Amino acid sequence: MVMKTCEKALDGVIDEMVEVVEHSKDEIFNISEESRKEYELLTQELLETKTQVIEHISNGDKLEQKVRFSRKKLSEVSKYFERYSETEIRKVYENTHAMQTDLAMIQQQEKALRARRDDLERRLLVLDQTIERAEGLAGKITVILTYLNDDFKQVNELIEDAKEKHEFGLKIIEAQEEERRKISREIHDGPAQMLANILLRSEIVDRTFRDGDMDHVRKEISNMRKMIRTSLYEVRRIIYDLRPMALDDLGLVPTLKKYIANVAEYTGLKIEFVSIGNEQRFNQKYEVAFFRLVQEAVQNSIKHAEASHIVVKLEIKRNYLMMIVKDNGRGFDPNIKTTNSFGLIGMRERVDMLEGTFKINSIINEGTAIFISVPHKE
Repeated sequence: MVMKTCEKALDGVIDEMVEVVEHSKDEIFNISEESRKEYELLTQELLETKTQVIEHISNGDKLEQKVRFSRKKLSEVSKYFERYSETEIRKVYENTHAMQTDLAMIQQQEKALRARRDDLERRLLVLDQTIERAEGLAGKITVILTYLNDDFKQVNELIEDAKEKHEFGLKIIEAQEEERRKISREIHDGPAQMLANILLRSEIVDRTFRDGDMDHVRKEISNMRKMIRTSLYEVRRIIYDLRPMALDDLGLVPTLKKYIANVAEYTGLKIEFVSIGNEQRFNQKYEVAFFRLVQEAVQNSIKHAEASHIVVKLEIKRNYLMMIVKDNGRGFDPNIKTTNSFGLIGMRERVDMLEGTFKINSIINEGTAIFISVPHKE
């Protein structure tokens, strides 16, 4: 009876916490959206202000030339005033005075526009930082909500080792949010920024075309093509990071060969890949699982073991897939859990889902070997 009362009280506390956190998340989202809208408006205003500054500079230069010519004319009239009528002298003087007044106004407006431009750039910088902080807070709140709604309420049903599973679950959620934030930032700083620049370039091409400067138009179109190619490359790179298309098109072995070759080239380390058995296609769940297992094992050897030589061996048998990943890194004690062990926990979880076996042999300062065996159906 006391236990049930405690559970109800705990559920009530959790529900209140969820409501408060969800409200906070909505507020942060609204702040982020309002900041984004203001950022877009200020960006457009900044573009228009820069255009006006250029126009005022051009008009000022032209008017300044006219003022110099008019003052020269006024000097000539003053020197030989007997040659000109009173009306002509007055007209020259009034024209010169009017142009000087207009020039002073243009210069004053240009100064005000420059100040406005600088102020807009400072405000955009502050807004960009505000948006970034809001995104970070939203990601953290999502982690808390997921934990409160799912893991926390079902902790006794879903977790055998409460502390390890709890920490691992949070680590997975944090990793997901971090990956989403990374993809969002990559798209924002890469293709999205490039598309914005292409749009700006297209407006420049449009104005230049109306001015009749075809050489400049051709040059701008060439620049736009380069930017589009770069943007396309960035999109393909992001897609490959999410899931290599070669895994669906070519299968496990060719994709692993390409991945390991790319990692070896990028890191400068000696990484070998050995495949034994008939190369064939497997059910998608086995291909995805083994590709992610190799990814995690190789990255662990590079980042945590600081290995200089890594060997990945894949053996294809009739009813089993076997993999060994060995490195000459600094090794560790498998019986001691560390903050870096979540990757290994994730690998074990993935192998367990495939009803396979997962084993680690590691000796400090001598290296680590990971053995994986998974049954499969052809």
